[in-house]
Amino acid sequence: MDYKEMLKSARINLNGSCRVCKTCNGVVCSGEVPGMGGKGSGSSFIENFKSLEKVKINMRVIHSVSKPDTSIELFGKKMESPIFAAPITGTTLNMGGGLTEKEYITPVVEGCINSGVYAMVGDTAVDSFLIDNLEVLSQNNGDGIVFIKPWENEDIKRKIKLAEESGAFAVGVDVDACGLVTLSMHGKTVVPKNVEDIKELKECTKLPFILKGIMTVEDALMAVEAGVDAIVVSNHGGRVLDCTPGVAEVLPEIAKSVKGKVTILADGGVRTGVDVLKMIGLGADAVLIGRPFVTASFGGAREGVEDYINKVKSELEATMILTGCQTVKEIDSKVIYK
Repeated sequence: MDYKEMLKSARINLNGSCRVCKTCNGVVCSGEVPGMGGKGSGSSFIENFKSLEKVKINMRVIHSVSKPDTSIELFGKKMESPIFAAPITGTTLNMGGGLTEKEYITPVVEGCINSGVYAMVGDTAVDSFLIDNLEVLSQNNGDGIVFIKPWENEDIKRKIKLAEESGAFAVGVDVDACGLVTLSMHGKTVVPKNVEDIKELKECTKLPFILKGIMTVEDALMAVEAGVDAIVVSNHGGRVLDCTPGVAEVLPEIAKSVKGKVTILADGGVRTGVDVLKMIGLGADAVLIGRPFVTASFGGAREGVEDYINKVKSELEATMILTGCQTVKEIDSKVIYK
C-alpha cells in the first residue's frame, strides 16, 4: 500500500476529527476533546511528543551486531516487536464516525496478530463498544488485552469477567480516565482508585493485571504495593489533564524506583522505531502506540496496520544496529545521550 494514499484515505474517513498531520504532535488538534486532541491547551499531548523528541541517542558502530532480534516475551506471549496498539475506543465519539467500532478495531486486532504483536482494546461511555471489541477478540482466539475504565469496582469486575470469557490474555484499568470528559458528558461515573480498590480488582482475576495512567514515582510504588503485574506510564495521550509533563520526562525516575518489581510499559508520543528504542532506553520494557494505529486502520484497514507495524519494526532494527544492541534486553541507558 502506498503510504501517501493511506494517509489521504485516513483524512477522508476521519471526517476532520484528525487532520492526519505530517507530524502527529498535538498542535493542530489542541483542545479537541471529544476528538483526537489533547485537553485544554493541548500541552500534555504536545509535551509527550516534545519530551521524546528531545531525547538523543548514542550512535555506536564498532560492534558485531548485524541482525538484531526485536522479539520479547510479555504476559506469556512471544512478540516479534516490543509494541502494543494502545486501547483507543470511540469511533463515533472521537473519530468522526466514518467507521463503526468493529470496522476500526478489527483491522487493528488482526493486523497486529499477523505482524506478531498485539492490540489492546477498551471501553468507553457507549457500552456496546466494549462488547464489539470483545467479540472481535473472541473471533481472534482472544489474542489481545482488555482495558476497562475506572467505574465502580463491581462494574469493573463484571467487565473483567467478560474479558476473561473473550479469551483475553491480560486485563487492565486505565485509572487516569477518572477525569475523561467524554465519559462525564454521557453521565457515566468514574472514580479514582486507592490501593485497596486496586488490590480488590487484581485479586478478582487470574489474568495478568495492568494499571494504566502512572505518572509519578509515588503512584508507581503504590501500584507495586497493590500487587499489579504491570504499569503503563501514561497521561492518557494528554486527554485527561492539561499541563502535565511528557511521559519521556517522568519515565526514568519511575523506572529507577520500580524496575524489576513490575513490568513497565510506556505510552505517549511514540511514532517511530527510534521512539521505541528511546522509551526502552529510558526504562520501559515495551511501548504502546496510539494515534498512528487510528490513522493506519482508517486509511488502509488491515493492510495499513500491517504496513505501519512493519515500518516501525524496520526502523527499530536499523536503530538497534546503529546503537549496538543485539536484543531488546540490551537496550538500556547506554543508548541515551546525556
